[in-house]
Amino acid sequence: MNPPQRPTTGGTGGTGGAAGLMPGPRKEYIEAFDTPDALDCDGDDVFAAGAPGGVPPQRRTRRTATPSGGIGGGSGGDGGSGPDDDEQEPPGKGARGVTKGGKGRTFTGVAAAAVTTVLAVVVAGQVASGPQGGGGKTQARGGSERGDDAASRGARDSQADDGRGAARSANSPAPVTYDEKMAALFPLDAKLRGSGAFQTVAGRDKAPGRGQVLRYRVDVEKGLPLDGELFAEAVHKTLNDERSWGHGGVRTFERVSSGHADFVITLASPGTTAAWCAKSGLDTTEDNVSCDSASTERVMINAYRWAQGAKTFGDDKMHSYRQMLINHEVGHRLGHNHEICSKQGALAPVMMQQTKFLSTDGATCRPNAWPFPKG
Repeated sequence: MNPPQRPTTGGTGGTGGAAGLMPGPRKEYIEAFDTPDALDCDGDDVFAAGAPGGVPPQRRTRRTATPSGGIGGGSGGDGGSGPDDDEQEPPGKGARGVTKGGKGRTFTGVAAAAVTTVLAVVVAGQVASGPQGGGGKTQARGGSERGDDAASRGARDSQADDGRGAARSANSPAPVTYDEKMAALFPLDAKLRGSGAFQTVAGRDKAPGRGQVLRYRVDVEKGLPLDGELFAEAVHKTLNDERSWGHGGVRTFERVSSGHADFVITLASPGTTAAWCAKSGLDTTEDNVSCDSASTERVMINAYRWAQGAKTFGDDKMHSYRQMLINHEVGHRLGHNHEICSKQGALAPVMMQQTKFLSTDGATCRPNAWPFPKG
C-alpha cells in the first residue's frame, strides 16, 4: 500500500523541508492501527489473535519494488524473502516480553507499520527532491546525450546532404569554369529560326595588345537559349590570343557595347543566319554553316554550330572548334579567302572550310583553330 505523499512546506523540496529534519509518521497512520478492523496490504487482519491457543496464522511474505529497481522486504526488514520473525521465535516470547497474541501482535504491527511509513515518506521525499539534487545531474547528462544524438544526426544529415550535392554536381550538365563551358555541347535545333531581333552584350573589354585597334560589338539574337556572355568572352579571348589575327603585334581587338564598331560579331539561329548571309549572296542552308555577310556590318556565327560543333572536330574538341569558327569568319572580314589542305597530316589552314571537310585533292589535314598555331 502506497501512503499519500506528505506535502512539503517552505524551501524547494527534499526530505527535510527548510529545516532539513526527517519527518515522522503522520498521526492518521498511528490512529489507523488502533482500529480493530484495520487490514494490512494483503487483506489480513493485523490485530486478529489467530487460531485458538493464541498462535497467529502465518503471514504471506510480500515482495515490493524498491526505488532502485530491486526487490526488498515488505516490512522494511533486511530485504530477504524468508519467513517473518514471528515464525522464528519460540511461542510465548514476543517483543518486549509480551506473549504473542492480541496486544503483542498489535504492538509489533504498529512498529512495523511506522517503519514502513517513515521509509515511504523518506523515499517519496527523495524522489520529489531528485530534480534539484543528484537527479539534476542525471537530467543534465541525459540532455547532453540527447544533444550529442542531435549533433550526430545533424552530422549524418550534413554528410547525406553533401553526398547528394556531390551526386548532383557529378550529374549536372552545367559546367562551372570558362574552359568547361567552352568544351560542353548545348542542345539546339538545327532548323531553329529565331526572332530576328538582336541584343547587344553589355560591357567593354579593352584591347590588350599593340598595333591597329579594331573595335567590335557582340550581338546575340533575342530568345536564343545560349549564354551570350560566354560567347562575348570567347570572342575577346580568341581574337586577342597570340595565335590569332593579332599575332606579332599587327593589331589588337577591343569590345564595345556602344559607339562606333568596325564590325559586329553576331550569334544567331540557323534561320536568321541564313537570312543575313543571303544579303551578301551566300547560301548557308545546305551545310548549316556560318558566314561573313560582307555587305553588312555583321559577321554571322551559326548558333547551331556554336552549340553542337561538327563531325570534323568531334565532341571532344568543342573548345577548339568554337575558336576556329571565330577566327575563320573574322578572317574573312579581314580579307582572307578560303584555303585547302596542301599536305597529308598537316594542320589545316584556319581559312579551310573545316566545318564541311578536312580533305582536299587526296590530302587530309588535322583540325586547327589558329592562323598562327605555333604562336
